[in-house]
Amino acid sequence: MDFYLITAILVGLAAAFGYINLRFLKLPNTIGIMLITLLFTLGVLGLSYYDDTLLEAEKEIINSIDFEKVLLDGMLSFLLFAGALHTNFEQLRLQRWPVMVFATVGVLTSTFLVGGAMYYVLMLLGFEVAFIYCLLFGALISPTDPIAVLGILKKAGAPKKLETKIVGESLFNDGVGVVVFLTLFKIAGSTEAVTPVDILELFGLEVLGGIGLGLAIGWIAYKLLKSIDDYDIEVIITLAAVMGGTVIAQRLHLSAPLAMVTAGLVVGNDTVRKTTMSQLTETYVDKFWELVDILLNTILFVLIGMELLVLSFELSAVIAGLIAIPVVLLCRYISLLLPINFFEKHLDFVPRTDVIMTWGGLRGGISIALALSLTQEMHRDLFLVITYVIVVFSILVQGLSVGTIIKKLGVSQVSESSSH
Repeated sequence: MDFYLITAILVGLAAAFGYINLRFLKLPNTIGIMLITLLFTLGVLGLSYYDDTLLEAEKEIINSIDFEKVLLDGMLSFLLFAGALHTNFEQLRLQRWPVMVFATVGVLTSTFLVGGAMYYVLMLLGFEVAFIYCLLFGALISPTDPIAVLGILKKAGAPKKLETKIVGESLFNDGVGVVVFLTLFKIAGSTEAVTPVDILELFGLEVLGGIGLGLAIGWIAYKLLKSIDDYDIEVIITLAAVMGGTVIAQRLHLSAPLAMVTAGLVVGNDTVRKTTMSQLTETYVDKFWELVDILLNTILFVLIGMELLVLSFELSAVIAGLIAIPVVLLCRYISLLLPINFFEKHLDFVPRTDVIMTWGGLRGGISIALALSLTQEMHRDLFLVITYVIVVFSILVQGLSVGTIIKKLGVSQVSESSSH
């Protein structure tokens, strides 16, 4: 199948499922679209007992798409730039230290906790999986998904400072999580001994280099935007910054996700906006990136739903996935405890931030893309099923109930405003 046909089919399905969701289900877009895609895929599987034409066509589409490459090398940069562009910079500046610690120390702690716990869980279930591969699973499942969580938090009426922590953490921990995964992947696949210095070098280059590149791209975009006043060209400059920046990051082996988050925060922050963009330009830039965000989001969640077709579901792997759900949630809760307790004394934290951040830290496409990049030797099929079970539970169950939890704990914006 050629690229244009696949894209046309995916956009067509995204439009159809988005319409059905808004017209009938009225769920947050990401949840509704993924739910409808899953039901559609299950329907196609059921229909295949009588006629497998549709099933074969859907399988051909999924097998033609390199999900890992499409998401990690393409879509992720656009999605993270769009997310960062619309993040409240002033709120993020106030919450910068907890956000940074959640996204770095939190991800590393969660990686080792999940890896260690799953090593013993899999051993009890009769799987012989090396500890390093369990750590790889810990790294791919630890990043939370800003794309899935943002719309849900807004709909739930989460307080701004809490929303900033969760979204800010998600934006940065994607980049950090990918770097941790790639570092462990290199260790797992290496025939030579890897020293701690090698690890720090690789990690430091990816993280600091990515942020540095993002600052440079953001600054160049800022200078270009400031020197002209034409909304058409200014929108194209932001698009070129993302596409060009991603290519440069990949060529220099720096973290493209972290570069794009940083560039988005530089271009989107209020001070830069006021001095570089007219009100008309600001509206066009925002609307353009909102549209890109929504379009890629819908396609991404259609793809996640359709991935169901290429998984080989063995009962033992599904059981491992179901056990992994509470394990991953508990490890996230523990990894957030120390930073929350430390910063709570210095910053104004919403009550029960630990519970809301644990339940509101949804997993999404990044985890599936990283699981798809594992080799067969790393137990790719097993970890892919476990990851898929966690992602589906995370988006459908956690996503649908996080709003209720926020309201039940009495920390919605309504209660926040009434306390002033």
